[in-house]
Amino acid sequence: MPPLRIGKFDLRSRLFVGTGKYAGYEIMQQALEASGCQVVTVAVRRERLIDQQGRSILDFIDLSKYVILPNTAGCFSAEDAVRVALLGRDLLEKQANPGANWVKLEVLGDKKTLLPDPVGSLEATRQLVKEGFTVLCYTSDDPIAARRIKEAGAASVMPAGSPIGSGQGVLNPLNISLCLETLKQGDASYPVIVDAGVGTASDVTVAMELGADGVLLNTGVAHAKDPVKMAAAMRQAIDAGRLAYEAGRIAKKRYATASSPFDGVISYIPGE
Repeated sequence: MPPLRIGKFDLRSRLFVGTGKYAGYEIMQQALEASGCQVVTVAVRRERLIDQQGRSILDFIDLSKYVILPNTAGCFSAEDAVRVALLGRDLLEKQANPGANWVKLEVLGDKKTLLPDPVGSLEATRQLVKEGFTVLCYTSDDPIAARRIKEAGAASVMPAGSPIGSGQGVLNPLNISLCLETLKQGDASYPVIVDAGVGTASDVTVAMELGADGVLLNTGVAHAKDPVKMAAAMRQAIDAGRLAYEAGRIAKKRYATASSPFDGVISYIPGE
């Protein structure tokens, strides 16, 4: 499978894994290893970086293995998201991490649905691009909103499969397909990552079979009964879904088509 290019990054793994919601940092470490991911996303807001024992999550991420993708989770305005992105860049520059100049942008509309604010997302994308960021922007599965974000300079648009943490998978495959068609028009290599709502490995496969370039997930692994096994399953689902997309599925038909054709079959009648 060829590497996925986003901005200046050539990524061998198309699975992006979050670092929140795990029972502990040790389980997170094991799950990241099992996932085979190269990029891990970390919420920059200070309360997300430090656990109840005062330990920093960054001490549990091997920077020789992973590139950190800072995100603006928990931001409900463009102003707040831009400020958090700048803080994340400053933090990662001190860590000498190559991901310091990119950001997974989230500008949320409200705390109940955690759906993206389309106006705030667009405004923050424009500002962060001016600041020199490589912006990967979380958005709804509305192809028009996705196109506007791409036009604002986002290096990748990340349409939601379903609401964050819901585990409902890809609720509207048609809209994801329309996002892919719209975003890749004139540039088939433009990276589109399905983000949010993944519950299990089959959800990842569905997203990849639609033609997505990758999947970002967190809760589906972190809250699984066995996060490490689920992470391994997600790793295999990425590969299976991408291979199936590249192979090209058969057309769906209303009626059966025999695997062994009847034409040319010699009938045998006992006694003749």
